[in-house]
Amino acid sequence: MADISFVPPDPHDFLDTDSLLTEEEILLRDTVREFVKKEIEPNVADWWEEGHLPSRDLAKKFGELGMLGMHLEGYGCAGTSATAYGLACLELEAGDSGIRSFVSVQGSLAMFPIWKFGSEEQKQEWLPRMATGEIIGCFGLTEPDSGSDPASMRTNARRDGGDWVINGTKMWITNGSVADVAIVWARTDEGIRGFIVPTDTPGFSAPEIKKKASLRASVTSELILDNVRVPDEFVLPGVASMRGPLSCLNEARFGIAFGAMGAARSCYETALAYAKERVQFGRPIGSFQLTQQKLVDMMVAVQKGTLLAIHLGRRKDEGKITPQQISFGKFDNVRNALQVARTARSILGANGITLEYPIFRHMANLETVYTYEGTNEIHTLVIGQSLTGLDAFA
Repeated sequence: MADISFVPPDPHDFLDTDSLLTEEEILLRDTVREFVKKEIEPNVADWWEEGHLPSRDLAKKFGELGMLGMHLEGYGCAGTSATAYGLACLELEAGDSGIRSFVSVQGSLAMFPIWKFGSEEQKQEWLPRMATGEIIGCFGLTEPDSGSDPASMRTNARRDGGDWVINGTKMWITNGSVADVAIVWARTDEGIRGFIVPTDTPGFSAPEIKKKASLRASVTSELILDNVRVPDEFVLPGVASMRGPLSCLNEARFGIAFGAMGAARSCYETALAYAKERVQFGRPIGSFQLTQQKLVDMMVAVQKGTLLAIHLGRRKDEGKITPQQISFGKFDNVRNALQVARTARSILGANGITLEYPIFRHMANLETVYTYEGTNEIHTLVIGQSLTGLDAFA
């Protein structure tokens, strides 16, 4: 028998998940990774501490890289695969969840509904400028009294001649205070309709939500619509039901399944490097059994979550993915990423709570990711209903 020389697995890619990717996907992934290393990592701790994000500057840079609406076809969008979009989300969230949220909201929640449900005129008007980052968008669905139950929204729109008049309040809206346009979902006599609302429309305001302990490098706002009047041509004509906003949420949840593994990977790699350098009792703490167990548990969680995300990406590219499978990805990858962050924090001890390292920032951010785009409990019930055929929501 021939002598076979085994090369130990790469601690950063133990199962060689790169072998599952195409050369084009790896090139795109590495381009985003380099961008994050150069533009995000040196600055994001300060942005997070200050509760600030240079949204306009970043939007332009994201646009130049073709990252805004990158998985959409035409209208100035890059037209990449769903898997490539997911890999970009993974790398962005390795930088910070707020950075991935910005790109996700722009592409999956603001651009996607126009692309999917808009008229040709609306697509031509808005999408090319949103793809370049000239125009920033936000998505208005969640309300102060209807988070997990968006169908109970109170925001309403009524016809008035050739216009619509919108009244209501939206809450926890990413990009709201810096957006040029908002996609607002409202109850009408015709069903749930989506409206393209320029944010300079009289009666529209978006006060920023302050004093957040999570997603601090992200703009989060309330949207207030007080007799906001828009012409009929600003209504998305392609949908008049909850199918509209829910399909947008599925686009965003798909990106989160990848993104959460970026945050988890950052925590694991930080803890791994620290454990090999930090000396206690005369030896690196990585030589202690309990520390090795923590490192192994984190590595396995990151690798399994990455494999799951890539599998979901392939299914989406093949047109075979279901909303329940997307819920699976969001549900499992986010909860595991949060556990990885907590475990990594324990390895760094007191150093784990400082912004000199990314771990506590990721851990705080993931508490929000655990809740938004469907709470962990809601996704549990979505999957449970799929298993049993029984609705447990009521």
